[in-house]
Amino acid sequence: MSTSMTRGLDLPAIAAFLTGQGVPVEGELTARLIEGGRSNLTFVVADARRRWVVRRPPTGGTTPSAHDVAREFRVARALEPTDVPVARTVALCEDVSVIGVEFTVVEFVDGTVIRTQPELGRLDDAAVTACVAGLVSALAALHRVDYRSIGLETFGRDHGYAARQLRRWSGQWDLVASGPSPMAARLLERLADAVPEQRHSTIVHGDFRIDNTLLATDDPAVVRAIVDWELSTIGDPVADVALMCAYRHPAFNLVLGTSAAWTSARLPSADVLAGLYEAVAQIRLDNWEFYMGLAYYKLAVIAEGIHHRYRAGATVGDGFDTAGDSVTGFLQEGLAQLETR
Repeated sequence: MSTSMTRGLDLPAIAAFLTGQGVPVEGELTARLIEGGRSNLTFVVADARRRWVVRRPPTGGTTPSAHDVAREFRVARALEPTDVPVARTVALCEDVSVIGVEFTVVEFVDGTVIRTQPELGRLDDAAVTACVAGLVSALAALHRVDYRSIGLETFGRDHGYAARQLRRWSGQWDLVASGPSPMAARLLERLADAVPEQRHSTIVHGDFRIDNTLLATDDPAVVRAIVDWELSTIGDPVADVALMCAYRHPAFNLVLGTSAAWTSARLPSADVLAGLYEAVAQIRLDNWEFYMGLAYYKLAVIAEGIHHRYRAGATVGDGFDTAGDSVTGFLQEGLAQLETR
């Protein structure tokens, strides 16, 4: 692996940290970047016998409250004894003197990531249907967890989620936007005028879709681990479902820099996905148009943030150069959702 692809890792320092945490390290560590992610950097780190996954923030272009690997670690550790599939946590390093930033180490989960449409093409129609059912069931299982009973009562507030999301994401937009956007301002104004009352309060993943899961290699209906928890909090589960559905928009191909599996016409439409979730979770998706509008606004901000890091030279890997081209499509779709109100 080239130095540029492992930029931001100090393997001897990570080895010393793991040893200090009582984790045996046999021989020199090697690292491989897991490409496809567009936020925190993810590496498979291995010694002579074992593999782990190390997550750290980007090497630059970060924004306040984003890229919080310690938050990821906390929610994953709390969820370990539940029915929600997560990678077992190993160690959290909050001492920035070790490699320059906080980082997390979790166990390597042997599974399949379906990120692109050619990868999805390896599944027949029955397997695709079963896979979607497994994904929806995994999200519903997360929303059923009593977060107070697993020590996450301070992980977020149980009210006012939508208003907080608008403040957070509009603040992020102000930090990363390459210039004024009347369309973004109009969507934000429409959302602010339509903030609904929160009717449910659960753990929300904040970024749920097929490629943020590891599927069993011999059975794509089985989710072995949900990954990428940096946006998780306590909030309205309807928002989680809406974002999962908004990711079906073809503009997401530009964010990943490839033909994304989750935009494939072989998968159910957003409305069908929402109906599947309602049937499994027994939660009514109230205020659906608002939360879909919010989801598209968040995707626009995320894409603009990736473009911001790309311009700053702080991305590692390929496929970041088209993310900025997706922003207008997400904003347009967000406005279209609210026009149905």
